[in-house]
Amino acid sequence: MTERSLLDALAEPALVVSDRRVRTANAAAQAVFGGAIEGEDVRAAIRHPAAVERLLGAAADAADEVELAGVGEAARRWIMQVAPLDDGALFVRLADRSEAHAAEKMRVDFVANASHELRTPLATLVGYAETLREHGAEIDGETRERFTAIVHDEARRMQRLVEDLISLSRIEAERFSTPTDPLPLGPLVEEARASSLGITRERGSEVIVEAEPGLPAVTGDRNEILQLLDNLVGNALRYGRAGTPVRVRMRRDGEMVRLTVSDEGEGIAAKHIPRLTERFYRVDPSRSRSLGGTGLGLAIVKHIVERHRGRLHIDSVVGRGTDVHVLLPAAEGGKG
Repeated sequence: MTERSLLDALAEPALVVSDRRVRTANAAAQAVFGGAIEGEDVRAAIRHPAAVERLLGAAADAADEVELAGVGEAARRWIMQVAPLDDGALFVRLADRSEAHAAEKMRVDFVANASHELRTPLATLVGYAETLREHGAEIDGETRERFTAIVHDEARRMQRLVEDLISLSRIEAERFSTPTDPLPLGPLVEEARASSLGITRERGSEVIVEAEPGLPAVTGDRNEILQLLDNLVGNALRYGRAGTPVRVRMRRDGEMVRLTVSDEGEGIAAKHIPRLTERFYRVDPSRSRSLGGTGLGLAIVKHIVERHRGRLHIDSVVGRGTDVHVLLPAAEGGKG
């Protein structure tokens, strides 16, 4: 087998460098480096200082793996692996590490965001607790009661955030195990409606449930589906206009069951919709926090839907409200 056929058999970018020039390059390498590079000087063909330094021998004592950023596309990350050939040439292979790099960036951002979200209520707790401890005797009863209420609210905010972080971690850990139990959806919707009575009364709203007759059960995890419903109904009540209803509709949709939760709120601009399921993304951060939101509700919903092999879609019209659609696989022969 020739050198050319060997390189062409590789799906990843690969090339052979000899006498400071690219001797052979497969199609993937030419695509990454921007065209026909065979016969070109390494410096002109690759145009990456760290890669050129390694291949020209200036870094002969360096490791045989070099990380390359921005080759081909600005967001791409590669590991360049170099091995000597018998004739003195160098075999060069690029391994794409873009996804791993993106995942690591997400992890770092997530930790930073979670730390920030916890730091804010924690600072408030410490400040008020120190004031009560050091000046408690000087504070009148009404002020003390107000301070105590603030401490309680901030502690509950931290509790909700920690609970959501634990839930998200658990759901992600179970993402490869698909639920198989038939689960009637109707009773869970009623349970979610009952658990939302406090905010329903506070907002002067009501939750209206509409279910298609003969609705099949879904294949699901009971606790996760209930958590999904609690998040969607709670969001709709918080962000819908006070005094307007929240509607929960269920119907058959092919081999799926479609669940739609609708509010009559301010709506969401189209530019925000693709990012709503990102962790800690908020359209209006100050309003979200004032309403008790952790910034993780829709991220949790997304991961639950993905674990159930379902689909999530959000429609919204500014000034009219938002519809959140969840499609879940229907169970064989189950009734909801």
